[in-house]
Amino acid sequence: MPGWHHAPMGDQLGDLAGHVIVCGLHGVGVRVVELLQRAGVPVVVVDDHPDARLVRLVENWGVPHLVGDSRLGETLAAAGLARAAALVCVEADDLHTLETALRARELSTDVRVVVQLANPAVGRAIAEVTGEGSVLDVAALAAPSVVEACLRDPAHEIVLGGQRYVVAHVRAPAGGTLRDVLGDLVPLGVLGGDRPGRPAPEPLICPGRDAAVAAGDRVVVLATPAELDAARLDWQLRERQARGPALRPGRAWPEGRRPESAPVDLIRYLLTTVAGAADRRLRTALGVLVTLVAASTTVLTLSYRDDRGGMTVIDGLYFTVETIGTVGYGDFSFREQPTWLRLFAVGLMILGAMLATVFFALLTNVLVSRRIEEELGRRRVPGMSDHVVVVGVGAIGVRVVEALRRRGREVVVVERDENNRYLVQLRGLGVPVVVGDATLGSTLDAANLSAAGAVAILTSDDLTNLETGLAVRDRLGARWIDVPVVLRLFDRRLARTVESSFAFRHVRSTAALAAPWFVGAALGLDVLGTFYVGDEPLLLGRLPVAAGGGLDGLTMQDLAAGIRVVAIERAGSDRLEHLPRRATRLHGGDAAYLVGPYEELLAVLRRDATTIAGG
Repeated sequence: MPGWHHAPMGDQLGDLAGHVIVCGLHGVGVRVVELLQRAGVPVVVVDDHPDARLVRLVENWGVPHLVGDSRLGETLAAAGLARAAALVCVEADDLHTLETALRARELSTDVRVVVQLANPAVGRAIAEVTGEGSVLDVAALAAPSVVEACLRDPAHEIVLGGQRYVVAHVRAPAGGTLRDVLGDLVPLGVLGGDRPGRPAPEPLICPGRDAAVAAGDRVVVLATPAELDAARLDWQLRERQARGPALRPGRAWPEGRRPESAPVDLIRYLLTTVAGAADRRLRTALGVLVTLVAASTTVLTLSYRDDRGGMTVIDGLYFTVETIGTVGYGDFSFREQPTWLRLFAVGLMILGAMLATVFFALLTNVLVSRRIEEELGRRRVPGMSDHVVVVGVGAIGVRVVEALRRRGREVVVVERDENNRYLVQLRGLGVPVVVGDATLGSTLDAANLSAAGAVAILTSDDLTNLETGLAVRDRLGARWIDVPVVLRLFDRRLARTVESSFAFRHVRSTAALAAPWFVGAALGLDVLGTFYVGDEPLLLGRLPVAAGGGLDGLTMQDLAAGIRVVAIERAGSDRLEHLPRRATRLHGGDAAYLVGPYEELLAVLRRDATTIAGG
């Protein structure tokens, strides 16, 4: 079995060709190696700072590996770059990744180069050198799955050949075969119905149209919005869009209803803001001031007399406010009133002016403090409800926040590091931030967890995420069953243990979500989307059919049972052939849009003899 070596590996690789070089074993790298190895694709690993645990893991897979700096030409040459089909660079450092990609392209113009970069500007520049679709961002790839779990909205938008499609969950309106119940809609999975007291059946992945379903069963379909509406089916995405217009980032009113044109909305917003920010001192001062006004109005209404008679209640209120405000219009006077009433007026003027001054000072302090807290991103959110609490703001966390805001959802962020570089970006979105340890109940209370609609725990440390998840579960109490809690865990064994032991329903690994995209790009598959059918992740990809390859001349019924061709882009035509039939054939130059588990999609790639040189 190969071991880790510091010496050149040319002799160990022998005549190995058509392999994939993976530079960087940490994070998504190990998942990429695993998927390639399971698909039977030869792999060579390059890492200059290998982790001991990952070393043992790769050794068990029998994957050749090299300890060396991937930025050096001799290291890439030793890894067989000249004979490789692709190079996947997923180094932990962006600069390291950048240098490796440029050096690989300099040494070979034929090898596919796929890199992981988080900076969009740098990514676009590298794509010009390495080729379109070769620069991927793990955060952008993983965020949609987290957002869909938070919103309990499994609908997923996908564009095929310029046409908008939706992967939607629908209810079968009646029993029968999928062909009879759903017509021409493309079924991607059957999840069964809600059967209280009975375990959920195993999901059917990419079932045939002759598969039977019962009324009320959940079926995952791929269709255009118009096709779903024509079939009179309820689907999650339409319900989400019907909730109302999205909020502008940083604003508290819907798009198109700005407060300048809606004074009632502005007044309501200001009153809500002041009420939500008022502390005990301000409420006490306001209460005493209102009590004084009410008492003075009562006294004046019952006791004040002049040549015009007594005062009405409105007169008493008007004169009280006039006196407290030290305005003195001269329309009323205490000059001819009894001594006790004149002394009452003296006390009213002194006490009223003092209370009014204290009240306005406290109000100014509250408003200024709130503004400062908003600028610093530390505002508490006692009045917010049905919001999403996002714990941990890194590259993935900020992507999730942006996506949630685009969907019109309020978000509260909990972040331990007050110097986090993403806080400025969050302030620009108008997102409140609670700085503190999310494992503490006081911090979760500050984020108003008791009224939250969902929680996403996305720090980069598995232990911190697990501790936070358990703290959230305890704090939610009986609401734990109804509130989606998305937990990010890298270790898959730990994830399975957490799911079974602590009943977490939405455990996500960003590496596992992103790795198929890198593998697909390395093997020539243009991955367009990932989504879940039950607990099974599926990929949707575009695969060019090579002339004379293993897919040339193949019919739909000859493909594996777990693979569904949802559309075909014919050679020389820009029109998409939707809903291909069982006898429909693929031809060289076509492009097939495939859906299925990534293992089976990779098997299809391997079947096309020209997809990987020597494969």
